[in-house]
Amino acid sequence: MLEKSTELHNKFWEIFSKQDRNKIDEFKLYMDKFAINFNLYKDGNFIEQSLPFDVIPRIISKQEFTKIEKGLQQRVQALNLFLEDLYTDSKIVKEGVIPQEFVEQASGYLKEFVGFSPSKKIRAHINGIDLVKDSSDDEWVILEDNLRVPSGASYPLSIRDTYRKIYPDFFEQMKIDPIKNYPSIIANAMDYVNTGGINVLLTPGRFNSAYYEHSYLAEKSGALLVRPHELTVVDKKVYFKNYNGKLIKVGSVYRRLDDEFIDPKFFNPESVIGVPGIIEAYLAGNVALLNAVGNGVADDKGIYYFVPKMIKYYLGEEPILKNAPTYLPHFKEDMEYIFNNMEKLVIKDVAEAGGYGVLFGHEMSALQIEDLKGIIKANPRRFIAQELIEFYDEKCYLKKDLQDRKADFRAYVVVGEDVKVWNCGLTRYALEEGNYLVNSSQGGGFKDTWVMEL
Repeated sequence: MLEKSTELHNKFWEIFSKQDRNKIDEFKLYMDKFAINFNLYKDGNFIEQSLPFDVIPRIISKQEFTKIEKGLQQRVQALNLFLEDLYTDSKIVKEGVIPQEFVEQASGYLKEFVGFSPSKKIRAHINGIDLVKDSSDDEWVILEDNLRVPSGASYPLSIRDTYRKIYPDFFEQMKIDPIKNYPSIIANAMDYVNTGGINVLLTPGRFNSAYYEHSYLAEKSGALLVRPHELTVVDKKVYFKNYNGKLIKVGSVYRRLDDEFIDPKFFNPESVIGVPGIIEAYLAGNVALLNAVGNGVADDKGIYYFVPKMIKYYLGEEPILKNAPTYLPHFKEDMEYIFNNMEKLVIKDVAEAGGYGVLFGHEMSALQIEDLKGIIKANPRRFIAQELIEFYDEKCYLKKDLQDRKADFRAYVVVGEDVKVWNCGLTRYALEEGNYLVNSSQGGGFKDTWVMEL
């Protein structure tokens, strides 16, 4: 597998070396036309900014990706079964596989939805699973599951369009998997759970960090891009109000806002970006929400620890892809290990995302470590600790030179009638040398991912 990957990389660099370097500037100008933004809120200010990108793609051999695909299908299938079980029979908790307090203390667990089963019993329709490739054994490792509102799929779609226009030689001389099918995969998943009516993509609006993606995916998938005020609920049914006031029934909502904001009548009454009454319609079975409300419990980094156990419990299989070695201070022996090895571990706040709440032991002073031990001891459920994975760098063309940067990979897994893994994904890289945080919200950039064969 490593030999094939090396051959593919050699072929790429052979073609790249013959390209006019001025095309890189042309590439940037073309990408600017797309206005690909990932907006940030910092210190109370809205910052509209372009998302940094790199012209050097990540290359994954078809053979290697096949293993990733099987592992992700297995994992997401188990996670869906877990969520459906948790909100209905809760057998996995009753049988002691996962401690009850771990579920009940998860910030994303919504006990109000216990007993409710959504359309087709699918809860995690659109999943973003974050992986890195461990340089110590060349194995892919799962770092995080994103089953609420994962973003990022539009960026590789956009950069691939640019590649084909600026660098056609690669696609004429190399066997690179086409990727345009992602919006149709989304559309098929929406159709599958649709309860009768049109498909819509619900966006909070242009000030959302991923608004570019919302508009892109709506257009490409055929879903109608709507803002909250364009939807109304009548008799527990959701309708779109068109320009002349006509009401059009909605059967499926790909929602791009979090649980707590989606319905001010059910959740936060101060939310101005939700649709009043949409949860009532959802609970009545009159509309499908992608993803399901309450999925945040599976995003909890404490629950992540138990996913290998879920795979064995629900599927009777060994995990194909492994978790990073993880320790829970909830368990006494794990607490002792963490405290004895904190200087080499990564400490994560279980409820945070986007690279926030991550502390690297090797970057902390002795005093900071002692302070952190006290915080963990006072609230062990709040944290997990992981071994630092020395994952591979990727070559990036920065400041007119090739430089090595840490890079992860977000794979997209869509569940409809079956479980589909998109044959691409979002490779994110850190802008600073040696930085392990590659998240877009931390200022990281992105590049295309080529799944290919010789």
